[in-house]
Amino acid sequence: MIHLTALAEAKPDQPTALTVGAFDGVHLGHQALIRTMTAHAHAHGMRSAVLTFYPHPSVVLNGRRPSFYIYHPSEKIQVFETLELDLAITQPFDLELSKISAADFVAQLQSALNLRELWLGADFALGHGREGSVPWLQQHGQAGGYTVHTFAPIELAGQLVSSSRVRAALARGDLADVRLCLGQTLRVPGKVITGRGRGRTIGVPTANLEIWDERAYPANGVYAVFAWAQGRWHPAVANLGIRPTFEPQHSALTIEAHLLDFAGDLYGDNLIIAFAARLRAEQKFDGVTELRAQIERDIQQARALLAAEELPCRPRAESIS
Repeated sequence: MIHLTALAEAKPDQPTALTVGAFDGVHLGHQALIRTMTAHAHAHGMRSAVLTFYPHPSVVLNGRRPSFYIYHPSEKIQVFETLELDLAITQPFDLELSKISAADFVAQLQSALNLRELWLGADFALGHGREGSVPWLQQHGQAGGYTVHTFAPIELAGQLVSSSRVRAALARGDLADVRLCLGQTLRVPGKVITGRGRGRTIGVPTANLEIWDERAYPANGVYAVFAWAQGRWHPAVANLGIRPTFEPQHSALTIEAHLLDFAGDLYGDNLIIAFAARLRAEQKFDGVTELRAQIERDIQQARALLAAEELPCRPRAESIS
């Protein structure tokens, strides 16, 4: 797959079937659309392409921050690579682009890509004021030399699969629904940085992660996880939150992981947390003794849960830049 960082870099040297959207999380609905389009394109002598945006249009237009993105843009590209796409374009989105008319934007697509087919969700729209609805695109395509295919949304467990559903599941710590929609265990990459060393002083050393602050994280709490470190997955317990037993109110969000039966140095390493199950909400304890006793219970519960879990697939990349 070729990845371009702007539509202007594309060449109209092949007839193209294209889908356009934010594709945050690349959930199972996105994957089904892309796989169907790609199979059709290859069967009809076309290349398959995705045009996505960063920043997310909603972030630019509505100022949503922080904790919005399900995937970092580079994670999104990693998933696209598994779907047999020929071309992915990450188009920078800004206020200027938001003011382009539907007709002008489609003209840019046709000029850059030799557009023959558009594959879209039924509620899709492009251009200023969302004027380029699916009916508008279908009518415009009759004269513009491209056809429009609409793709029905995917429904799982009685609800439509969407990025909004994934964000809502993350907010309530519902990892099962996140995994159902994404088709894989949620992963959060980061770099191990020096913490305050409190875990080591109570006999539970933790790896403190420096993480992307625009990511939509699971709800604060304690989780059974797998941690990818030094070339393999390790069972672990992770705390996501503000460490209320030690820290003042409103302190910054942190992720720290205790790798079970691990005795190595991780400082400066890239580490990936794969969330398996939420054990409990984060809570404040009266002192270190009470906290240490609960951590032991968390570790035992995590061991039992993780022993019954399949190891996640090997990551395609260990860091997000």
